Order: sequence, then C-alpha cells, then structure tokens
Amino acid sequence: MTGTLASVNSLAEAKLILTTAVDIIDLKQPELGALGALPTETVKSIVNEVKLQKLVSATVGDLPMQANIVFDAVKAMSETGVDYIKIGFFPGGDWQATTSKLAELTQQGHKLIAVLFADTNPDIDTIQSLKHAGFYGVMLDTMDKSNGSLTQVMSNTKITEFVNQAKSVQLLCGLAGSLKQQDIAALLTLNPDYLGFRGALCQKHIRTSQLDEQCINSILACF
Repeated sequence: MTGTLASVNSLAEAKLILTTAVDIIDLKQPELGALGALPTETVKSIVNEVKLQKLVSATVGDLPMQANIVFDAVKAMSETGVDYIKIGFFPGGDWQATTSKLAELTQQGHKLIAVLFADTNPDIDTIQSLKHAGFYGVMLDTMDKSNGSLTQVMSNTKITEFVNQAKSVQLLCGLAGSLKQQDIAALLTLNPDYLGFRGALCQKHIRTSQLDEQCINSILACF
C-alpha cells in the first residue's frame, strides 16, 4: 500500500501533520530551493516533539555534488535523530565519489534516501550504484517547480521503470515533484512506497505558503 509524505518547514506545521493520516513528516525549507534544508537545531526540536508518533525525514539542502560537502551535511543531519536523510543528486559534480563517501554513513546504519530529479533526465541505472553503497531508498522529484508536476516532465514509462528498478533491489521508493490531486490515481497504480507533497497541501497550492488543513484532507482522501 502506498503511503504519504508531507513536507513541513516548522514545528507548528509538523504538529498539524501529526493530527492527520500522513505517514512521513518531511522537514525542509521550500524557500531555499527544491530540497532547501532547515537548521539542524530546528530539526532536532521537531524530532523531539514528533519522532515517536510518525517517521521523520529531512533534506540537507541544494548542495553541489562534491563528496566532502555532501558528507559533512549528511553527517550533521544524522545527529538530529531523523529516521531518513534525503540527498539531492543534482546535475554536475562527482556522483560516484559522493555515493562512495556516503557509504561510510550507510555502514553505520543511517538511512539515506537519494533524490533524483525527473526534469534533469536522470540515469535510472544509478539506482544500482545507490543500492551497492547501502542507500535505504530513492525517490523521484523535480528540481524546477515551474516546469509542472512529475507526470508532466517525465513519461509514465520512465516513472514506471524507476519504480520497478527501485523495487527490484528492495529500495524504499518515493515519487514527488509538485504532485497534484489529479496525479495521484495514475501514480498509485505503479505501487510506489509513498507519494510526497508540499504545494498541494498549501494555501492556494503555493509551496512557500502555509499548510492548509482542507487541502491536506483533500489529498489524503485520494488514498
């Protein structure tokens, strides 16, 4: 059964999501980019409030794919107590070196989620390398939110291939990227482990505005 992830940017938003059937509370700052990070102290305070009630993930920011930079950010976030740490695999840089360096943290038991961006034509075969490095999961998202939702920037065939490859190597599989209510039914047929939302849950469906309880309920009613 496919679960749900809701991105929040504050303790107040996290507490709102606690009152809903959302499965994963995702901590990030939409004003800082596709995977903008919250300060680790803020993450710690939210984890202390909600972790025993729902799973918590957090992003480490829109970072260049340089092994030491990404490693240091992930290590710092790992000390907050979140369940999952999401790392954006942005175009350019050294993906191989970064993945290899992060294996040091997966070997310590940290659950890392690699985020590939559908609007950058990612190499889905990267999933094999992520599994080899000990990653816990992989997800599809969009980098440029003005391009539309995941289903507008990537074909159903490609999304299906992504989900199938992730599942074939037993990686947790998520789909996100400006998803709208009308995207849900088709994506549920692919059986990803979860669908992620931010904009669709917000006032006027603007990802940098506040969460709206009515919008949240409308999305959850589709599951």
